[in-house]
Amino acid sequence: MSVIKIENLVRDYGGGKGIFDISFRVNQGEAFGFLGPNGAGKTTTIRHLMGFLKPKSGKCTIHGLDCWNEREKVQARLGYIPGETSFFDDMSGTEFLKFIAEYRKIGPQSRMDELLERFELDPKSKIKKMSKGMKQKLGIVAAFMHDPDILILDEPTSGLDPLMQSRFVSLIAEEKEHGKTVLMSSHMFEEVERTCDRIGIIRKGRMIAVDSAAALHERHTRSYTVTLENEAVAKAFAADFGGICNGENVTVTAKQSLEEIFMNYYGGEQND
Repeated sequence: MSVIKIENLVRDYGGGKGIFDISFRVNQGEAFGFLGPNGAGKTTTIRHLMGFLKPKSGKCTIHGLDCWNEREKVQARLGYIPGETSFFDDMSGTEFLKFIAEYRKIGPQSRMDELLERFELDPKSKIKKMSKGMKQKLGIVAAFMHDPDILILDEPTSGLDPLMQSRFVSLIAEEKEHGKTVLMSSHMFEEVERTCDRIGIIRKGRMIAVDSAAALHERHTRSYTVTLENEAVAKAFAADFGGICNGENVTVTAKQSLEEIFMNYYGGEQND
């Protein structure tokens, strides 16, 4: 069942900037990776899903609710990490999380303590004194603490060290096991490969690929046949490189990483 639906979404800022005829779906229990460089349209798309922007044309819905006209109902069901998180800097982290708990009307069932421990965050200090990584952890706790069924995450591990990135990947895997639906934009290719079932690539405001991670890898797999001087050498070569030996010929299959696949679509171009 599709939980998130984006249909022919358009927001044209002029000068080729914006998003143009964007369409894709995210199914229940699925993690969808949304890839593209800065300026490609990821955050604009996500802001429409959150009900922060009204579509010029097209439509986006979450659980059948129109993301603009029913945005309060939509937002109540989501966990959201924005690409640029804004806090009340004069609050402490504890005060901010209390504010979020009251806003979300959540009580003892909150996952706050569990998440604070997982990400090794002491929220007592003033937010304005926190590092970027600490603020990112605070945003993660705020997004997940009410145990939402749908997670919309815009660069969620920005500023985290590798250990905390790994813990975040484990958290997403657990959420998927519990049937949660995840839309995640990220610059971390390894993170997307480890967590996402399907991947959408956006370029200059247009979707240029939407497919399963497995299908993308299959499509960009390359096979090479090497002819060696004799069968014995061919067998040794095949053993070293995981190839298939047929007499003096060895066929080697090379799978590209997600980053290499992404660069195939972009051709090394910048998207300024």
